[in-house]
Amino acid sequence: MADTEVPFLVGCVDAGEPPLAGVSDYRGRPVYRETSGGWRSAVFVLAVEVASSFAFFGVSANLITYLTGPLGQSNAAAAAAVNAWVGTASLMPLLGAFIADSWLGRYLSIMLACSLYVLGYGMLAVASTLMALEGSSSQPSSLQVAFFYVSLYLVALAQGADSPCSLAFAADQFDPSHPREYAARSSFFNLWYFCFAAGITVAVGLVGYIQENLGWEIGFGMLCATVLCALGVFLLGTSAYRLYAPTSSAENPVTLLAQSLALLLRERCTSPSSFLDTKVVQYKLEDEAAIAKKEEARRNVLRLLSIWAACLSYGAVFAQVMTLFNKQGRTLDRHIIGSLELPPAALQMFGPATILLFVPFYDWALVPVLRYATGNPSGLTQLQRIGSGILLSLATMLTAALVEARRLKTARDHGLVDIAGATVPMSWVWLVPQYVTIGVAGVFAEVGMQEFFYDQMPDEMRSLGLALHFGVMGIGSFISGTLISVIDHVTKTGSGDSWFADNLNRGHLDYFYWVLAGLSAAQLLLYLYITGSYTYVNHKRSR
Repeated sequence: MADTEVPFLVGCVDAGEPPLAGVSDYRGRPVYRETSGGWRSAVFVLAVEVASSFAFFGVSANLITYLTGPLGQSNAAAAAAVNAWVGTASLMPLLGAFIADSWLGRYLSIMLACSLYVLGYGMLAVASTLMALEGSSSQPSSLQVAFFYVSLYLVALAQGADSPCSLAFAADQFDPSHPREYAARSSFFNLWYFCFAAGITVAVGLVGYIQENLGWEIGFGMLCATVLCALGVFLLGTSAYRLYAPTSSAENPVTLLAQSLALLLRERCTSPSSFLDTKVVQYKLEDEAAIAKKEEARRNVLRLLSIWAACLSYGAVFAQVMTLFNKQGRTLDRHIIGSLELPPAALQMFGPATILLFVPFYDWALVPVLRYATGNPSGLTQLQRIGSGILLSLATMLTAALVEARRLKTARDHGLVDIAGATVPMSWVWLVPQYVTIGVAGVFAEVGMQEFFYDQMPDEMRSLGLALHFGVMGIGSFISGTLISVIDHVTKTGSGDSWFADNLNRGHLDYFYWVLAGLSAAQLLLYLYITGSYTYVNHKRSR
């Protein structure tokens, strides 16, 4: 993976090497390729990603248990609270990206995010400690509940500053105009997702156990200590970071996006599909050429937004992993050896575990084969990689629907339809394929979206480009929740059971999975139509 043969940290500079244009260190001094950027600085940013994913999923994976336990909420209220928090945390990167690209910058945004993480997780530890001191018999006061939720949403706010900026800042450490660094950047996106999955895997297995067996305050306190250490590691790499100076002619990303939407509205009045046209108008006069260049930049943003909209079905499919997939697992026989039983939430580990295994396979084995077959240095183009992930998410829903249909048939054959909470004599292993498939889909779709939106957005909007990936997950969750609410209302006639009945043996999750499969198929066709005429844009930075 090495992108250079110089020492890992700062070394001697070749006297004849010119400094990198438009790049400086944290003190505003010129920097050189041999002593900055690349893997030597990106690994420090990776520490923030591992810690943030570990801490965030250490809370979200078991949050509903805390809300229904120490906070005494009902299942419905707790589920609504978790969905609202996760959705907010997934959409906050859109705001954080605007602020970073417009005013604050990525380095300071990461510093702010780490500080908010420490504050938020520290306050969660304090809140849980105060409730633990009062004992489980007493109901928490309104002030305590409010303090807990303020702490929780501080973490969501930190996600907004961290999620788009950390990855964009790390990718900035690789020069796209340098062949070896450009190739290393593609591998870095894979490694980033690998570390993200590693954080989730450990969090689901370790943090949940500590919270429920050793104490919630210990679990939350451990998360606070983790992000505090990550902040220290991030600061260690400060001298090696490449910081890009803003381009004097760059437009404010908020202004550029607003102008792009205004262009869409104007063109919709004349030609509804003209904003998808990839041709650049050629002007003879210099001022007209400048105008044409800005117009084309706005059109390209619109094309990116249309591709982003065609990816939303993936987010809706992914939303099932911590909800309905978990519900399915709770009804199955989860025995491993003898009386040892696998907790339902532990089944979620198969997704990130698949990612941990597949990312190295993809990078070291599959890419060389695809590179030989396609002639593309990355094996697949970025859009081909995203499309493959959407196709695999469709396969996930088809698999889940067939497995659920078999589960329902098994329940009917054994007379368990009317017995709520009964264990269906069907092994938990039947659920593994759908977890594995969505894990592999993530390696294609999520990494592809991260790299594509980062690479194709104008320089001044790269953080926003990465935030669009998180927006897919957040809006996909809201789409899934809306579909569930509407279908639940429509299918619950009189005293009958809806598709999402509390007794799953009387419900029809398989029907809902077929609906999501149909939605994924329709969006895949839309995706292929939109991307079929897309022309990649190269945003070259001068060196």
